[in-house]
Amino acid sequence: MKGMFFDNPKIRNAIDTATRKVLSKFGAYVRTRARSSIRSRKGVSKPGRPPYSHTGLLKKFIFFGLDRAHRSVVIGPISLNTPTNAPQVLEYGGYPIIIKDYRSDVLQKKRRRRKIKPRPYMGPAFVKELSGLPEKWRDSIK
Repeated sequence: MKGMFFDNPKIRNAIDTATRKVLSKFGAYVRTRARSSIRSRKGVSKPGRPPYSHTGLLKKFIFFGLDRAHRSVVIGPISLNTPTNAPQVLEYGGYPIIIKDYRSDVLQKKRRRRKIKPRPYMGPAFVKELSGLPEKWRDSIK
């Protein structure tokens, strides 16, 4: 009777292995969908649509990682060594400080705040992949 409970080490190991595999696949699928939604184009995307990529940095630095302590996966862009919070502002909108050089001969900078409407790319990717998550769990514990 004791072998039927989830405290058996063999069963716990099988559950942990299956959890890692399923969460890794889910993280990879969300990352891929988010990256593919960001197009390389000139100009600015319409609010509510994924942002356009001008340099490729946003697309390149979307990663996922497993949090074993909480049995979860963290998916999203990593922070770059820039003073802006561009990935967050693109996803949710906001008022970032935009710094521009306006006199190259004297190296003066002008700081302005502009409202940027949200251009979500991670949220829609997550929602679209969430519907396939039960299928990934099916028959995952062996």
